[in-house]
Amino acid sequence: MESTAGPYLNTAAVTSPVGIARLLQMTFGCATFSLVAHQGGFSAAYGTFCMFVWTFCFAVTMFIIACEFTHLHSCLSLSWGNFTAAFAMLATLMSVTAAVIYPLYFVQVGCYPIGCQVRDFRIAASVFAGLLFVTYAAEVFLTRAKPGQVTSYMATISGLLKIVQAFVACIIFGALVNDSQYGKYVATQWCVAVYSFCFVVTVVVVAFSVTGKTALLWFPFERSVVIYTFGAVLLYASAAVIWPVFCFDSKYGSPRRPGLCAKGKCPWDSQLVIAIFTYVNLLLYVLDLAYSQRIRFVSHI
Repeated sequence: MESTAGPYLNTAAVTSPVGIARLLQMTFGCATFSLVAHQGGFSAAYGTFCMFVWTFCFAVTMFIIACEFTHLHSCLSLSWGNFTAAFAMLATLMSVTAAVIYPLYFVQVGCYPIGCQVRDFRIAASVFAGLLFVTYAAEVFLTRAKPGQVTSYMATISGLLKIVQAFVACIIFGALVNDSQYGKYVATQWCVAVYSFCFVVTVVVVAFSVTGKTALLWFPFERSVVIYTFGAVLLYASAAVIWPVFCFDSKYGSPRRPGLCAKGKCPWDSQLVIAIFTYVNLLLYVLDLAYSQRIRFVSHI
């Protein structure tokens, strides 16, 4: 009887450098959330977010390995190269956030009051969380587009920046809902409209790239993306001017943090976070616009 394993299983999915990185991601991700669930413990929104990141990344990575090992991805209506590149960048951002948040809020030097065993488990979980981030960053490095190489859009610098832009926008939204008082002025409401519009369009661009539907559009997708990026630069530039003026100018807001403002529930803190990440996203869109002049879009890779 002839063996049927050879033609149907893709061993490169687990033996190539990218495949090995993904196996390490599964290992470190499983070790991290297992340590936390067994003895490390977590609580509040910060701990829940970290556990979600580790379990979500583990599940999707396992799905990617299974699909590539069995060639199942060829049956999916996805642009597989765009999907894996987008997820690797998203997982890198999420895992580095969790790797910072968990030790910051849950790890301590002394044993009191949680006990030495719990402390040790939390330290071990933090170490594995850091290693998890390194492996996802390694995958992004290994799969990124090389100069002159025709590859998936999401593997290019411009495509990867789209994921970072959306992630930064989520941070801005988180600060907005944390009592930022953005509804106080029409000008700050305009800034929220800018953040929302750019986030939605960026997500749509990523969605069309990942699903491989760009070739079905009646308009030139690549040209539209460049035009949108230029518009996003202008919109974010306006927000980068308006938001600080209406939050930190003495005529409209407060140039200094109020002394009686409670830690964690201070509108001024949220406004500062929004201002900082507005400039971060402005820089990201400028870089995106610069790199988008040098790439070619590929619908299905």
